[in-house]
Amino acid sequence: MNPATSGTTRRTAVATKHKVQVRRAYDARIRGDGSRVLVDRIWPRGLTKEKAELDEWCKEVAPSTELRKWYSHDPARFEEFTRRYHAELKQPERSDALAHLRKLANARTLTLLTATKQPEISEAEVLAEVLRG
Repeated sequence: MNPATSGTTRRTAVATKHKVQVRRAYDARIRGDGSRVLVDRIWPRGLTKEKAELDEWCKEVAPSTELRKWYSHDPARFEEFTRRYHAELKQPERSDALAHLRKLANARTLTLLTATKQPEISEAEVLAEVLRG
């Protein structure tokens, strides 16, 4: 019997890749943000929960306090920060949180939020690159 005419169809599961983007936590929600997840360990100074319009706060995925303090958002240290943060992401607590973010990204657009003034050199950007993988 010819499968094309048998009346049954074979479906292949295709993983949909949704957009992963990085924005500042202080930025208002815009159309297309999808799930908004704060990925900083510390709550952004002066930001109320209402104004943040978060769907989640995933502080478990944030860099360790030691790494965060060492890095201090120094652009000259970003490459080394990225290397060290990748190593931290393999730790059980962070790898579980990263798997959760992966699920969110597979479901819809994911916006990773950070309080830093330079999101392009933040842990949120490192995470976004990992998730875009």
